[in-house]
Amino acid sequence: MTKTILYVLTTDAPEKQYSPLVLAQTAKMMDVKPIVYYLGTALKILKPGEAEKIQLGSFPSVAEMLQKTIDMGIDVYVCEASKQMLGWEKVELIPGVKIVGAATLNDLALESNTTMWF
Repeated sequence: MTKTILYVLTTDAPEKQYSPLVLAQTAKMMDVKPIVYYLGTALKILKPGEAEKIQLGSFPSVAEMLQKTIDMGIDVYVCEASKQMLGWEKVELIPGVKIVGAATLNDLALESNTTMWF
């Protein structure tokens, strides 16, 4: 049985963007299945050009971290209801993310071994 960790991002605050991505990448290297889920204002980070604007300390940009996460085969989900909350009927998001319904978050939380919120 595969262990799963769900990482939920709820904000577009720059200092909150790195930990879930670093942890998800680390989990993948530990043979744990990581899932990253963007909710609420966190979706703003996923608009093309936005994640490139965030780079803290000696870390790569959030855009580079997101791309590495996606390239590692880690699922990155986006909440459809949050998209609607932000008034985004039609919005372009970075390639590789999957828009899912709100019930998906509940299902993922129930199925995961643990859930971490940022």
